[in-house]
Amino acid sequence: MYNALVRPRIVLIEDEKDIVELVQYNFRKAGFEVASFGRGQDGINHLRHNPADLLLLDIMLPDMDGLDLCRQVRAEERTKSLPVIFLTAKGEEVDRILGLEIGGDDYVVKPFSPRELVARAKAVLRRQARPVEAPELIEMRGLRLDARTQEVSVHGRSVELSALEFKLLHYLASHPRRVFSRDRLLDEVWGRDRFVTPRTVDVHVRRLREKIESQPDSPQYLLTVRGSGYRFAAGPQSEP
Repeated sequence: MYNALVRPRIVLIEDEKDIVELVQYNFRKAGFEVASFGRGQDGINHLRHNPADLLLLDIMLPDMDGLDLCRQVRAEERTKSLPVIFLTAKGEEVDRILGLEIGGDDYVVKPFSPRELVARAKAVLRRQARPVEAPELIEMRGLRLDARTQEVSVHGRSVELSALEFKLLHYLASHPRRVFSRDRLLDEVWGRDRFVTPRTVDVHVRRLREKIESQPDSPQYLLTVRGSGYRFAAGPQSEP
């Protein structure tokens, strides 16, 4: 599993020497460790015994089809969650669709920009990174949230919240002081397959303030950061 605090480990399976050197140079310069293999079987044998954070995979290999290799990666327990970026000269739409459908996370056509490839790799790793587990019980400045029972109280007074209101409050309270945009909150709380607008966040924050704040117009918990979004106050602060 990818850990942003250590050097990410890349496995490159590619038989073109020039591309291998180009990729190795740029990824190592960007702080990655790179192990490269010119044959598919050598690469997958390495993956079976060594942890990796990302696989860069050519489709046209001398000993096997890269698509078949990807299928093997997805079928094996140790590597089934390993992110895969295809590197290939096959740039037709049907090839891209096939590569993504069998389990590729991205598809880069040769010739490519090394800087763009590094950026794409970082984006894939960010998407794959495991989020920090939110605490089940939060107690802060008189506010108490219990994720196990979805119970909320303020200075001992029980507060009734909807499931979505609880999820929003718990998410913000799990990241005190951190500012979240409306779009980010929609992604994290409502989910990416949503059919609501950013104004929905404002409506739910207003409802939460009416329920948990002693003075909703001068909130002490859910603060607005003008032009940016919302944050949960961890100390005795007034709204900026």
